[in-house]
Amino acid sequence: MLTLSSTQAATNSKLFREYIGAEFNNVKFSNVPINPGVDFHFILSFAIDYTTSSPPSPTNGRFNVFWDADNLSPSQVHSIKGNHGNVKVALSLGGDSVQGRFAYFSPSSINSWVGNAVSSLTEIIKQYNLDGIDIDYEHFHADPNTFAECIGQLVTTLKGNGVISFASIAPFDNDQVQSHYLALWRKYGHTLDYVNFQFYAYDQGTSISQFMNYFQTQSSNYGGKVLASFTTDGSGGLSPANGFFTACSRLQSQGKLRGIFVWSADTSMKNGFRYEQQSQALLASGH
Repeated sequence: MLTLSSTQAATNSKLFREYIGAEFNNVKFSNVPINPGVDFHFILSFAIDYTTSSPPSPTNGRFNVFWDADNLSPSQVHSIKGNHGNVKVALSLGGDSVQGRFAYFSPSSINSWVGNAVSSLTEIIKQYNLDGIDIDYEHFHADPNTFAECIGQLVTTLKGNGVISFASIAPFDNDQVQSHYLALWRKYGHTLDYVNFQFYAYDQGTSISQFMNYFQTQSSNYGGKVLASFTTDGSGGLSPANGFFTACSRLQSQGKLRGIFVWSADTSMKNGFRYEQQSQALLASGH
């Protein structure tokens, strides 16, 4: 029979993840406090399959770097990983917008998109010495099955080629978004390691009990891979000030805290990353 402590060991995790680089406010990896007692993932935001020209247009899977590459360069990746053995770095695909317009997932065909995505992302991942990818498309010019096949085949190929060691998805509670990610999950969930569910996309002023209910609902959607999350820009969800860490302690006591992720380092810089420190201390303590 499983005792509480052994079930906790099976599902609680010390994983901390943070998006970085989307706001171009000169945040660097080295600005962010890193607790040696956690597994730390930086997630570069974003690589997008759009042109860098103005106005940007879709490129059918040919990805370009749209994060703050001056401050988050290949040499900076090399340095932060060299200085911290517990740090891995990933990149996120898509995001909400590109140069002020919605960034759409708009493949010409499954095969052409996958081919272009595999080659362009392999190049970026190797140039930056990255470890994984995150999928954060939020707007779609393709049906759920096309999205599922494109992303599923991309992740399968990159893993099969040894280019990445993990992959995550970043859905939120919106009918169109969920229909696409749940189609992907049903067909390719076995290839996906973490679900960065955007709990901060729920209403501002979310209560602890509401958050616990949302967490339960999304865990039933996406199995045991859902991470808890908050945003440091104050835009929505259960905030640290309103009890986020209380909720996380409850999840931990139930053996369900599979990690915490934060959007984003860019907005946390002005408060000295105190919630990042608090998150990591909670995860490292294991109780």
